[in-house]
Amino acid sequence: MMNKKINRIMIAGTNSGCGKTTVTCAILKALKNRGLKVAAFKCGPDYIDPMFHSEIIETNSRNIDLFLCGERQARYLFAKNSENTDVSVVEGVMGFYDGVGGNTGENSSWDISNKLGIPAVLVVNCKGASVSVAAMIKGYLDFDKNRIEAVVLNNVSKHMYKMYKETIENRLGIRVAGYMPFEPEAVIGSRHLGLVTAKEIGSLKQKTELLAAIAEETIDLDLLLDIANNAEHFDYEKIEVEQISDVRIAVAKDRAFCFYYQDSLELLEKMGAKLIYFSPTEDIRLTEDVDGLILGGGYPELYLEKLSKNAGMINSIRAAWREGMPIYAECGGFMYLGKSINSYAMTHIIEPGFEMTEKLQNFGYVTLTAKDNTMLLEHGESATAHEFHYSKNDSDSGSLTARKASGKTWETGYCKENVFALYPHIHFWGNIQMAARFIKKCEEYKK
Repeated sequence: MMNKKINRIMIAGTNSGCGKTTVTCAILKALKNRGLKVAAFKCGPDYIDPMFHSEIIETNSRNIDLFLCGERQARYLFAKNSENTDVSVVEGVMGFYDGVGGNTGENSSWDISNKLGIPAVLVVNCKGASVSVAAMIKGYLDFDKNRIEAVVLNNVSKHMYKMYKETIENRLGIRVAGYMPFEPEAVIGSRHLGLVTAKEIGSLKQKTELLAAIAEETIDLDLLLDIANNAEHFDYEKIEVEQISDVRIAVAKDRAFCFYYQDSLELLEKMGAKLIYFSPTEDIRLTEDVDGLILGGGYPELYLEKLSKNAGMINSIRAAWREGMPIYAECGGFMYLGKSINSYAMTHIIEPGFEMTEKLQNFGYVTLTAKDNTMLLEHGESATAHEFHYSKNDSDSGSLTARKASGKTWETGYCKENVFALYPHIHFWGNIQMAARFIKKCEEYKK
């Protein structure tokens, strides 16, 4: 067992939409402007918030997910990715106590804070309330044993802040670490999967600089650093990874396909793979010397015409598939392998077509079980995953059985021969054998 000092703090929230991402981005940029080396993390499976963190701190943000990875792997990844930094800032997920299912706090911000010993600061949206804010905070403090050490008030004006602060500190004894006023120039837009991605906002640098300037004035950053610096020492177990083969894997990465867990990609590299990034919207073919293909999630529905008209790339991927190249695809990548998306022709490796819908189709953590032997899972084997999409396909069957904590089940995925494609997203650190099998399949193809 390893033990080290990691200065760490979590910016959690009372609920989704309370402003924790805005506050987190403001704090990250303000700390970086002070010259500190900052590591950033996001609780849960979200891809988009880490993209904002990464743009701000100019290095990759990571996910902490106890369901997808398991506590042992999550602790190791947190320690590894916090090396050589002054402070690690963790953004929470949803409401503080919201976990895997509707009636459990497992894998919630609260759960991760407790298990990883991360002191928490609670972001509270004060819009439309005054003294009631103190009552709400008291509920979070008293609901269960927690590590909440301060609160930050969002949507509060300068002239009202003193009243809020005095009421909360006098009635509850919790420290108020500052506030964020509403700033229309710093608002970030959203769409069906959450915020728009960081690469789509041309003015992101100006927005985050504005947020940082506000945070320097309105948030007690020294208090937050003091809380982080007083976190207990961190225990973790080092995990060794076997180097398997020096294969080359093509990874689709552009605005249409941008949902990847950085730690998953780096696990493949630890196993010996060289990742070759390409754009299905811009590049006309796969490079000729790759041994496998990964198509991640993202927003292919926003680039249907470009994807459909790129016949060179479609033909190149179809040729690789026919030759037996291993293909792993998630969500948006799964859709790209279909016959069509909203009647726009795609690669047609998978027969069903896909249609975008107005409502969320499946959402939440699932356990996947293989119904037959597949490229990455043998019959009866299971993997942890997370599903979130606004599209559906024409098929009512699948190679995998998905089960939620509630007991609800459904069939999903197309996993035949050299293709493993599915809606749910998988974190390879929670399913290391799947990553190893993919590398070995690529090696077989290479030979």
